[in-house]
Amino acid sequence: MTSESAKQAAPRAFVSYSWDTPEHKSWTKTLATRLRADGVDVTLDQWRVDPGDQLPKFMETAIRENSYVLIICTPNYKKKSDERRGGVGYEGDIMTGEVLTEHNDRKFIPVLRSGTPSDAMPSWLGGKYSINLCGDPYSEEGYQDLLLTLHNQREQAPPIGKAPELRIPSRDEPKKDSPTKGAPSEEFVPIKIRGVLADEAGRPKNDGTRGSALYAIPFKLSRVPSDEWDELFIQAWDHPPQWTTSHRPGIARVQGDRIILDGTTIEEVRDTHRATLRLVVDAVNDKIAQRVGKRCAAEAAKTQQEQLQQENLHKIADDLEFD
Repeated sequence: MTSESAKQAAPRAFVSYSWDTPEHKSWTKTLATRLRADGVDVTLDQWRVDPGDQLPKFMETAIRENSYVLIICTPNYKKKSDERRGGVGYEGDIMTGEVLTEHNDRKFIPVLRSGTPSDAMPSWLGGKYSINLCGDPYSEEGYQDLLLTLHNQREQAPPIGKAPELRIPSRDEPKKDSPTKGAPSEEFVPIKIRGVLADEAGRPKNDGTRGSALYAIPFKLSRVPSDEWDELFIQAWDHPPQWTTSHRPGIARVQGDRIILDGTTIEEVRDTHRATLRLVVDAVNDKIAQRVGKRCAAEAAKTQQEQLQQENLHKIADDLEFD
């Protein structure tokens, strides 16, 4: 494939951002450069606009002709977009207009650079799936997520196979024992801590006030736990089976597939909290497993009782004669 044909085949993306600081402008250019190296034909004003050019015309053309628009979200970008100020406000008018007329919501991809979705994403982007590229360095997983989207390589559902041949047994057909008879109908898989999410850790204020050297540290879990698990974990963390004087009750919470200790340091995690976390998670897993076992045993006993009752009902009904 020639370089010209490769360029034509590449997905095209326009980058919309606000010139918050020279550092932010440079970061945006670096991201655009990396995307181009990874096969995305990126349009960026720093490369396309010269003194004397018509900025509104450039914005309109770039938004209309590109397959994607990457919206680099920061609190300042949100403010300008919501208030429709400057170039960001003008681009916001064009983008919302295109969404309304073309119904092409997936064309506009929010890329979170700083802040949270609520304080950095323009109101018209509320509820959209965003790519998180906060932090320095930003998450490589987030960048790969963006790249897969632009190249239309996201994982697709597997094909649907043929339906199996189903047969409803007659009432007179001997019943086979249920494969789960007397056994649990659900199985609890223990939650495990995969590691520290260093890129998502908070930053200490270090302003001299009490606790200003502490910050939030997230831990990745093997999956999203149940509300019951969350509640037991908080209780166990605040009152662990074993603890030292360095233990900090009241700082733990569970959010999705993450445990967050909000008010500690990575050194404390290494020296103290790591052991407590393992102890607490194991204790909670054991308690949940016991509860699941009891529920399953009760369910199995109930199912067996109902089955015996139905068999007895049919047996007596079959023996009854009315002629």
